[in-house]
Amino acid sequence: MFQPELERMPRERLQTLQLSRLQSLLRRLAEKVPFYQQQFGDIGFNPGDLQRLEDLQHLPFTNKEDLRTHYPFGLFAEPIEHVARIHASSGTTGKLTVVGYTANDLRIFGEVCARSLAAAGAKAGMMLHNAYGYGLFTGGLGLHAGAETLGLTVVPVSGGMTDRQIDLLLDFKPQILSCTPSYALTLAEACRHRGIAPDQLQLRFALLGAEPWTNTLREQVEAGLGVIATNIYGLSEIMGPGVAQEAFDEKGTGSYVWEDHFYPEIVDAQTGKVLPDGQPGVLVFTTLTKEALPLLRYKTGDITWLRRDHDGARTHVKMGPVLGRADDMLIVRGVNLFPSQVEAVLEEFPQLAAHYQLCLKRERTLDEIEVQVEWLEDVERSYGPPEGTGQQAASGLTERLHKRLKERLGLSIRVELVAVGQLPRSEGGKTRHVVDLRRQ
Repeated sequence: MFQPELERMPRERLQTLQLSRLQSLLRRLAEKVPFYQQQFGDIGFNPGDLQRLEDLQHLPFTNKEDLRTHYPFGLFAEPIEHVARIHASSGTTGKLTVVGYTANDLRIFGEVCARSLAAAGAKAGMMLHNAYGYGLFTGGLGLHAGAETLGLTVVPVSGGMTDRQIDLLLDFKPQILSCTPSYALTLAEACRHRGIAPDQLQLRFALLGAEPWTNTLREQVEAGLGVIATNIYGLSEIMGPGVAQEAFDEKGTGSYVWEDHFYPEIVDAQTGKVLPDGQPGVLVFTTLTKEALPLLRYKTGDITWLRRDHDGARTHVKMGPVLGRADDMLIVRGVNLFPSQVEAVLEEFPQLAAHYQLCLKRERTLDEIEVQVEWLEDVERSYGPPEGTGQQAASGLTERLHKRLKERLGLSIRVELVAVGQLPRSEGGKTRHVVDLRRQ
């Protein structure tokens, strides 16, 4: 363990710490964030009114729409000059979901990621091959800081260039891999195609997250790379990776939530009522120690369960695997995507009809997404090159649309133009914009 005195803290002491930090958080929100000042005023709440952890369930939720409405820094509790770093994730309307970190937030970020790495089997002196993306996405830099905090040597590979990654795995001999589950499987398949057996690698542990994955995928990764694979959970709005982590010697029993920093609840998706342990519902987090962007009862949209009556080595609550989403968000290769994001891009092209469909497939080890959209060929003649008719016009439009989707969404989406009338129409209910064939 990285911080055994905190990870094994008796439940009574942990709850006392949570209550104290929650009371401090509420005072801070009431003093520094106009959004919460109004929220508290609307229900006649004073921070001093909260005397028990159970009282939290009477306070309002925060959701992603609140972050979008107050884009970019409207929910920050610190002036921008006190913010040491900014990360962001995609939003449904083209606006980013912006998150900020003070220097103390970054210290805690490193500590919870160090805890997660240790729970996954990492020890000081080992080497981490970090294939999460670096940049606005929190994954790469978050795990990087955690690894350095734990005392690991970090190889900041980021994503892509699979052959080079395999060369580095062979040459540098890291013991730990971090990336998305689907990319870990890609690495395993690439090794097999190159005739590289798992015992030729020095890998022992893999922290995989940023997208849902199954036990079957876990087994394939473990067999293909010779690792013990564990799930790391996080989301940008709360911190990034390191909010929860599965222990390598307790696989299948859930992931520890580091609840001295993140207070979890499970609520009913319809009523918002807090549900008992073991019952699945929407996961909600309150940040107990965040300074730049503290959030109260943030609805993650993830469906899972909590358990406090486990017999694990740590005393913190465990959360189960994410069973699905309470909304229509798609996760493709670790990128959050809403159909409305694609629709917003399509609307920029007057050559396209309003009818479209997203098709998700799994080709080999990676999720692939294609948008089929109806093409108004007659309109295209006014926007394409002078000779742009027929197949030439279709090719040009397809290329422009593919490029625009990549720019706006950060995801490569195949484009297929179809004739007007080819896509399904509503028969009185909602139009089905998403066809998910990945399970098949």
